[in-house]
Amino acid sequence: MANQLAEPRSEGPPTAATVAVEKDTGVRYPRWYWPSFAGPATVWLIALFIVPFYVVICVAFGTLDLFQNPLPVYQPWYWSGATFIGTLQRFYGADAFYQPALVRTLIYVPVASLICLVLGYAVAYYVARFGGRRKGLYLILLISPFWISYLMRIYAWQGLLQDDGQINKLLRSLHLISTPVNWLQGRPVTVILGLVYGYIPYMILPLYGQLDRIEGNLLEAGRDLGGSRFATFRRVTLPLSRQAILAGLVIVSLPMFGDYFTNNLLGSSRTSMYGNLIDNAISSQGGAPEAASLVMLLIVLLLIPLWYYLRSTKRAQEAA
Repeated sequence: MANQLAEPRSEGPPTAATVAVEKDTGVRYPRWYWPSFAGPATVWLIALFIVPFYVVICVAFGTLDLFQNPLPVYQPWYWSGATFIGTLQRFYGADAFYQPALVRTLIYVPVASLICLVLGYAVAYYVARFGGRRKGLYLILLISPFWISYLMRIYAWQGLLQDDGQINKLLRSLHLISTPVNWLQGRPVTVILGLVYGYIPYMILPLYGQLDRIEGNLLEAGRDLGGSRFATFRRVTLPLSRQAILAGLVIVSLPMFGDYFTNNLLGSSRTSMYGNLIDNAISSQGGAPEAASLVMLLIVLLLIPLWYYLRSTKRAQEAA
């Protein structure tokens, strides 16, 4: 009798997930039990993302007051799409002076993300497979860049890349250059490497977490079946780390699209990116609606890789 009273009952026919939980624990939970755990996070997301994002939309389709300050329009039936359409037209046509920044962003971000993947995978693989007792030390070293402000780290690179900085001194001592290279005068390689330096820890950590969970007996089975080290890596390790690769690419590439201070400190107007367009619009008087329109266009652009990642993750869960 007491056990019957303690068991929560669900309404309606049991689902497959409910039956599985009942078999494992002997308790049948109501349908709302597990989804209720997402309640606080859902409220937090609505309060700190959906509401501010709606304000951004209201600014983009709003107007300006007499002092050129943004005047959001919260009633959708009063929205005006003139600013949004005008901003969109600056990416194509005869007046497409925003197009070069978008093209540079679409080049810089994939190249920087690919470099992060190659370097980050090598580091994560070494720590996961050969770290041994020093894994904790290696993880501390990987996380240590987060202890220092990203802005201060970029300032440090700015000093290293000056005409009389240590980079040029090293290259001249190796007789690779005869005159100092102006690294900070709008060179794409400088901005790309700056992005790699700033975001590569975000790539290493998820890769390490996945590689460290791969059981060693799977690798041994691949070797026992006659596979070489490279074949075992290609057919066992790499497929098992595919989701971590996608997660790392999403984590590093999404903030890169909105990054503006890396170019502000290491580049120039010749290497400006999409984030610089937003920064310039916010800094200009009366540019808030245009900045909000740029933010909306960026979110639409970022939904493409995010959708692919969620779709791939769902397929992997269904296959498991």
